[in-house]
Formats: sequence, structure tokens, C-alpha cells
Amino acid sequence: MSTPLTNHQVRLAKRPEGAATRENWKFTTEPVGEPAEGGVLVKTLSLSLDPAMRGWLNDAKSYIPPVAIDEVMRAGGVGRVIASKNPQFAVGDTVYGTLGVQEYMLIPADQVKRNGLVKIDLGVGTITQWLNVLGMPGMTGYFGLMDVGMPKPGETVVVSGAAGAVGQTVGQLAKIKGCRVVGIAGGQAKCDWVVKELGFDACIDYKAGAAAVREGLKTHCPKGVDIYFDNVGGEILDMVLARLARKARIIICGAISQYNNANSMPSAGPRNYLSLLVNRARMEGIVVFDYADRYHIAIAEMAGYLKDGRMKSKEDVVKGLDTFPESLNKLFAGENFGKLVLQVAED
Repeated sequence: MSTPLTNHQVRLAKRPEGAATRENWKFTTEPVGEPAEGGVLVKTLSLSLDPAMRGWLNDAKSYIPPVAIDEVMRAGGVGRVIASKNPQFAVGDTVYGTLGVQEYMLIPADQVKRNGLVKIDLGVGTITQWLNVLGMPGMTGYFGLMDVGMPKPGETVVVSGAAGAVGQTVGQLAKIKGCRVVGIAGGQAKCDWVVKELGFDACIDYKAGAAAVREGLKTHCPKGVDIYFDNVGGEILDMVLARLARKARIIICGAISQYNNANSMPSAGPRNYLSLLVNRARMEGIVVFDYADRYHIAIAEMAGYLKDGRMKSKEDVVKGLDTFPESLNKLFAGENFGKLVLQVAED
């Protein structure tokens, strides 16, 4: 590089109580270094904004260490290799990995694998599709449904957060596998899109009144729910538990309704959990990193569905690193329509 580059970054300044605000972040700059032997320098193009990011801000034991104070905020993203001393990566390669909320990521040799840095093919999918159906949300939906849910043709699948990143993949995949699919989403526009564009059999608008989900489940799942893919937790989980079929499977993927609870107020657990006993049902969590060695299988299958038109991939793109605090909060207000992506630089 002939001209020295400056890296703009978003770091965690203090842990949030409840919803994160701009005051929880600090914006820093530092010079961009050259990669050492085995290292790679990546320019960030787009980042994935996900509900799980709120959980990473809590100083609590989880499946992944919390983001440390003063650390660059963790985020998966797509970028372009602009300098490399690693034989696996050439300048110009498009890559996916944990790049962080910053303009450039200098990855030393011993961190390349840990950061999950892999080359991706833009002939298979666009940058935003690699952050959606072909990325972490798609992998979560695929392995959650196929490995934990084990769908069989004719079964009824209910998915909450149906218009979101994971939900849209789950519903379309379940339809491809021969299931009846009922979505739950917020607002008529999202529900109409889920049914008319993604091909769900029905969608319940949880914003349509206090009884909307309960009555919708009665109407659209008269024989009960065989598989519930849960992205929201809270009251909606309880309502679905009350409608389980015999031998039902519940996939616990997330609980976005609970993530902004103050630290003194723990997540609300299910009240109707005895329905698991009565219906000989089971509830199991999904953490996508457990399936990393099989991502290529899911990517190949779903890239085929994208190509032949059986699957669609909708993204909601916001622009500019400086918008990160407000953009992340769109997830928790239900303001995003599709997979939320932060574009850091033009390709």
C-alpha cells in the first residue's frame, strides 16, 4: 500500500443496562498496519447485524466470551483482501469472517482460522446473500430446522420472527421439505410478504391485538404444532407451547423479546413448559458454530434453491459505520424488513 490507511472503528465503551444507546459506544481511529508472515489485511464491505450481538455485550457466561470494554465490537462480515502474506488468500479475494465493526481488519496468522476467514464466490450469491441465506442466519435456520427439528412432509411448522433473517430461511426450507408453514411477524406488510413472496401457508400478525397469536394458532394449526422455531421467546413461546402436537420439537434459536431486559431483570422463561411433558415434546437450543464443519453442505443446497428460484433472500441495508448504534437497535424495535446489513464501503 503506497498511501497509509486510517481505520475507523466502533468499540464498546460501557455495558448497557437495557437497550444500548450511542453512549455505550466510542468511535476510534488508528493507522492500518501491514500483515506479517501468514497474515491478511481485509477491507470491510458489509457487516451482519444480528440480535445475538446484544447478548455479547453482557458480562455473563455464554456460548461465546462477551465483548470486552474498549474492544472493537464483534461482527461477521464480507470484505475484500487488500494485502496478504498468506498463501490461502490473494489480493482481490472476497472473504467472509469475523471482521468487527470497523473499516479494516488486520488478521495475524494465528487468528485466520479463529476468525473463520474463508473465501466466498460472488457467482453463487451477492454480498448481502452471503450475510443472509448463505451466511450465519441461513446456517442457523438450516441446521436448526434439519438437525434439531427433523421435519417430515405434512408436518406443521411455526416460525416466529418469520420476516427476519433466520425466519425467512426456516419457512422457505420447511416448505421445500413438504411441510405446512405458519409464520408469526409484526405488521401486515411483513405478513403479506411472507405469504405472497416466500410461500408460507399463513402468517399471524402479533401486532394485531392481544389475542392475535393465540387465535391465529387455533385457526392455522388446528391439529397442533409439530415444529416450532423460536426466535422471540416470551409470551409467544408460551402461546405456542399451549398448541403443541404429540412429539413436537421446539428449536430455541433466540429470544429477541428478552434481550433488552435490564441486567437485574432476567429473561422470562416459559410458564407452559409442562406441555412438553403432556405431549412428549422436546425443546433444544441451537448454536450455529457447532455446525461449522458442515456449512459447505448447507451452502451448496441453499445456493441451488436460490438459483432455481425456490428460495428468496431479502435484506434491509443501512449505510455507514457511524449509524451502527441506531442501526443495531432497529432489530429490537422490529423496524428491519429482512436481514439487517450494515454497508461499510461500496464494493
